[in-house]
Amino acid sequence: MSETDRSYWLLSETSGIGETRDPRLQRDLPVLEGLRWLAAGWQDFKAGPMPSLAYGGAVFVLSVAFVWTLVAFGRDYILFPALAGFLIVAPFLAIGLYEKSRTLGEGRAIGFRSMVRVRPRAGAQIFFAGLLLCLLVLLWTRAAVLLWALFFGVTAFPGLDHVVGILFGTAYGWTMVVVGTAIGGLFAAFAFAISVFAVPMLLDRPVDALTAMGTSMKLVWNNLPVMIAWGAIVLALFALCVATGLLGMIVVFPLLGHATWHAYKAVAAPIRPDEPDGGL
Repeated sequence: MSETDRSYWLLSETSGIGETRDPRLQRDLPVLEGLRWLAAGWQDFKAGPMPSLAYGGAVFVLSVAFVWTLVAFGRDYILFPALAGFLIVAPFLAIGLYEKSRTLGEGRAIGFRSMVRVRPRAGAQIFFAGLLLCLLVLLWTRAAVLLWALFFGVTAFPGLDHVVGILFGTAYGWTMVVVGTAIGGLFAAFAFAISVFAVPMLLDRPVDALTAMGTSMKLVWNNLPVMIAWGAIVLALFALCVATGLLGMIVVFPLLGHATWHAYKAVAAPIRPDEPDGGL
């Protein structure tokens, strides 16, 4: 076969999954390395816990206010998709926690005001990334509403006190749960891949939002086992927060924020920022 045929631009043969891997981005971390990140995050949490608790408390208040607004204005039919969508924008909301962990790593202390007024090295690109994540949440909530209509028609939402029985007490409900979980999983996987390292990178380096998101996806793909395990840990802790009426957010959100910074340092930090393409 000629060299031209092997380049794939003539579509003479297809490339395999292995060819999408980049050894430069593979860290060969243990699958449960996320537990070490949690432990490191807990150490950051305990180093001056009041700013972290205040940050978690602020996120809790915002979350409760958002849920109350949805219910009060008759938008409770998007409550469950909105709770799932929170995981999409959570990395953007946690930027102040990343700043605390970064500052502690430099041997300096930090207060709540500095966490709120953080200045990312990427400048306004951080807001562009946040906008993209918010648009993804809107797309997910619209998809969830359309999914409901496909299974139950254009009918009034039965209310939160009846929807659980409909979903888990009927054949249509169970089918929708399965299909909705699959579709939501695709949204969640994509959002997790583009954001988990992108926001910390925008805080840490002068890069644009799309480059940071693309790099984050590459890093997740090349370290898939440990990142799947980390995503499962995040999901389990968020489910615990929901089970406590979001009260657990006061502690869990800052803990995950600090731990995510350590995940970024372990997976993304080895990339040399002085190279034109970020080492990629």
